[in-house]
Amino acid sequence: MSKPSDNPADQFKKALSEATRALANQADLEVAYSIDPPGLTNEIARLPQVSRRMTRAEVMLARGTADAYALRTRFHDADVHNRYMPNGVEAREIYEVMATARCEAVGARAMPGTAGNIEAKLEAEALALGYDQVSSYKEVPMATALSYYLRQIATGRDMPPAVNHALEQWKTTIEERSGNTFENIADKMTDQADFARFARQLIDDLGYGDQLGEDPDEIPPEDDSTEAESEEQEQDEPDADAGDSDSDEQEQQEQAAEGEEALDQQQAQMSADEDQELSDAQEVDAPDGEPPVDQPNPVSDADPNYSVFTTEFDEEIAAEDLAEAAELERLRTYLDQQLEPLKGAVSRLANKLQRRLQAQQNRSWSFDMEEGILDAGRLARVISNPTTPLSFKVEQDTEFRDTVVTILLDNSGSMRGRPISIAAICADVLARTLERCQVKCEILGFTTRAWKGGQSRESWLQQGRAEAPGRLNDLRHIIYKSADAPWRRARPNLGLMMKEGLLKENIDGEALEWAHKRLMARPEARRILMVISDGAPVDDSTLSINSASYLEKHLRDVIAMIEKRRAVELSAIGIGHDVTRYYERAVTITDAEQLAGAITEQLAALFDNDPRANRRKAG
Repeated sequence: MSKPSDNPADQFKKALSEATRALANQADLEVAYSIDPPGLTNEIARLPQVSRRMTRAEVMLARGTADAYALRTRFHDADVHNRYMPNGVEAREIYEVMATARCEAVGARAMPGTAGNIEAKLEAEALALGYDQVSSYKEVPMATALSYYLRQIATGRDMPPAVNHALEQWKTTIEERSGNTFENIADKMTDQADFARFARQLIDDLGYGDQLGEDPDEIPPEDDSTEAESEEQEQDEPDADAGDSDSDEQEQQEQAAEGEEALDQQQAQMSADEDQELSDAQEVDAPDGEPPVDQPNPVSDADPNYSVFTTEFDEEIAAEDLAEAAELERLRTYLDQQLEPLKGAVSRLANKLQRRLQAQQNRSWSFDMEEGILDAGRLARVISNPTTPLSFKVEQDTEFRDTVVTILLDNSGSMRGRPISIAAICADVLARTLERCQVKCEILGFTTRAWKGGQSRESWLQQGRAEAPGRLNDLRHIIYKSADAPWRRARPNLGLMMKEGLLKENIDGEALEWAHKRLMARPEARRILMVISDGAPVDDSTLSINSASYLEKHLRDVIAMIEKRRAVELSAIGIGHDVTRYYERAVTITDAEQLAGAITEQLAALFDNDPRANRRKAG
């Protein structure tokens, strides 16, 4: 008999799993809990993790996500959905969110308990994205606002405050453009095909009619037409030939198979010949020892196959260039006020780190030098014998000081609120502590310039929507403090992380490679790179066009490259996200307030494991 678990959350998870299967009407649905982003496939529903503390926020988010996935599984027919699916990207995005909203609204009308759970989930997501403080429709995707509007109209329920605030940015526009399309929407919710026609009409009303493609109701099913033609041919054939039809058909199939085989062999040979001619041409045209002239330089050193649609709109920018000096000072003051209760604990950890670092700085001196610092210990000789020359001493350089540390901060929207505040103050204190120990420190941040692709996506749309365009968003890499800048000068810059609208999406692989290249250009002998993130790479624009693992694969490739080269010592801290599956040296924390301690211990451990220090001790 297995020992019962002492985790109070396990019983809740088990009950929620059973309820999810029952609500989905699918007994074999697997339900899992993970700190990774939630998701739903045909076989598994991945729900948010619930800790031992079982806070109300955790429980409501898990229940809301479970109910949403169960209702999607129960009321969604993939065949009907795909039949009416639009062709264009924007139209498809609207169609998808409306399909999800339909399932949840149908469930809410039949089972009001699910409505409260799902609304709690929507509110948590809206708060995480900062929708409670937006002031323009540009800060809320139209598809998201439309899904909120549909839920409100179909259920007659008031939306939670943050959700409603986001909806208000688009509500007038939606109502003006949709006209009478939403009339009698309640009657169309239960019939998925009828609702799909309504969704396509609404997409047309909103100005995306050119992305709908052909009307599925006007296209006869291919199988039916083929069978009808076959029946007509059989009726037209004379009865006398009926006896020989089977043998003739078999002979024709054999001949067709032989012909196809020969054609395949011929095409394969032609393809091989063409490949050989192309290879020969490249060898002739390319200079000895160099790649062909037409071969572009790879975007990433870690993965030559990783592509970017355009880098024209990317930016690497100093923090002081993103806000006026007065605004930075105001934001810095706000940051200090917000974290006043935490400063004592952080300062104690900083002092602990400083003591550990300074303990490794074995100071040594060269005496009887002709210049340097006056050796006070030998002044007695000079006093007793005035003819004795003054003695000076010079401190010898230590290898420990020949070190640079880079802190790379995730500036994505999911870090908004307390996580980014604590990350900013920890980076600030760490930079100050390292400066006292004469260790250079650089603080970098990464995000994107826009939600949903920005100018890169607009350019891609204008140029014909090429398939597999690669990364499709405008990067923003921020330098809060360069390694050579003193802490006092960079101190206001960290307040920029409090700026409304700064935190957007995160493309970790390119940011990590950028930070690594900056470190490799440094003269210090020892280089340390510490990454602080709360999630896997997420960029809706890129992932909607490429494979779902496109950005995550690149991140893994970059990490593998850095760890293999070993020129930079890499470590990571995940806030509520298991980064140990990516990084060889990593730690995961469940609460942002644990960040200060985690940074201190990680960095101290790196210095404790300094191979050069170990060599000195061994000597």
